[in-house]
Amino acid sequence: LVEPLHGQKTGLYLDQRQNRLLTSQFARGRCLDVFSYQGGFGLHMKMKGAEEVTLVDQSDKALELAQIAARLNQLRINTVAANAFDFLKEQQTCGERYDVIVLDPPAFAKNRATIESASRGYKEINLRAMRLLNPGGILVTSSCSYHMHADRFESLLLSASKDTNRRVQILERRGQAWDHPEKLGFPESRYLKCNILRVI
Repeated sequence: LVEPLHGQKTGLYLDQRQNRLLTSQFARGRCLDVFSYQGGFGLHMKMKGAEEVTLVDQSDKALELAQIAARLNQLRINTVAANAFDFLKEQQTCGERYDVIVLDPPAFAKNRATIESASRGYKEINLRAMRLLNPGGILVTSSCSYHMHADRFESLLLSASKDTNRRVQILERRGQAWDHPEKLGFPESRYLKCNILRVI
């Protein structure tokens, strides 16, 4: 269900559509879609056979639309309206474990002045996700801020992996969909970084 005139980024975040399709190929067991909005990643994973899918977002309206879309596709999903940072912390405290976790947050770095604080935020959610994954689990993690360059994003992922004592393999480095083109000589046009990782 899409609200092109009122939804965020036309209501569907079309720049992630190819990444959703690829992510669904890893769907298995318990899957968590954090900052899910209307559940683009989570619904794809459920359609591909994930046993349990939970969407986490602060927007009750977005989660309501996700549930309607799930019912229309004869899917059963869980939804949690919560602050993602708090939710991930609580899940870790409770000893929960997942097989696939997707992190697709809004742009934490709105400008260059906020890069340091944004880096701390990105590191925290990725660190907690790594701790929540079963061995061999898949982490799909994104940053849509063009101020957060790819090398810096991978550096904070490395720092998170060291802090969790987990080995992490990069399966794919991806960006925005083809109709959101990247222009040579204009690095800011590569605004979306989407890394598919295996956490061991």
